[in-house]
Amino acid sequence: MKSSFFITGTDTNVGKTEAACVLASSFRGAGLKVGVMKPVETGCRLLGEKMIPKDALRLKEASGTLADLDLVNPYRFTAAAAPDLAARLFGASIDLERIKDIFIGLQAAHDLMLIEGAGGLLAPAAEGKSMADLALLLGAPVLIVSANRLGTINHTLLTVSCARQMGLDIKGIILNNPTPSNEDISREYNRTHLERLSGVPVLFEIPYSPGQSNLPVLGKRDIEKFL
Repeated sequence: MKSSFFITGTDTNVGKTEAACVLASSFRGAGLKVGVMKPVETGCRLLGEKMIPKDALRLKEASGTLADLDLVNPYRFTAAAAPDLAARLFGASIDLERIKDIFIGLQAAHDLMLIEGAGGLLAPAAEGKSMADLALLLGAPVLIVSANRLGTINHTLLTVSCARQMGLDIKGIILNNPTPSNEDISREYNRTHLERLSGVPVLFEIPYSPGQSNLPVLGKRDIEKFL
């Protein structure tokens, strides 16, 4: 079976898209044909009558996939809310089986798939279903993105516990530095404590970068952890 990874976060705005783009561009640079999905994107801005899914567009650019944007991002909404609520406010609903069908088609056309969820594992994805349910449906191991700041140990351990209870395979943790501040002493120790307390490896750390174009590219050793 081809490799696929479901990228979730300990919260919103912790760096899921940054992590996904780092992986996509790194795998692409290693010669892999990378497929990406942002199954549901909320908070899209309107340009005329079109909704612009900025995260999905970033993923598409980083991966170099030729897949149509409507396959990369089959559901998009303007409301900045959990997927199920955003869909309801738009008068729509989200079909997880449709997402799975699209995923299977994209997986067949690529060497490796990256799926970026919305919010955290328990974010409502559809009627009675969470993002964790979607990850299970797709059969993809989970990558947990955590923000390197005070509080991340609690948030990350809760996410790890939830993933295990749901029967998800946890591939590892990606630690992101979303701010340049050095005043938070926990930043020096979070990585070690997360690995010790969770038993889950921190696969790599993303340094703070003020611009989207300055994201790092993984070296061969880091890439081999996923293959």
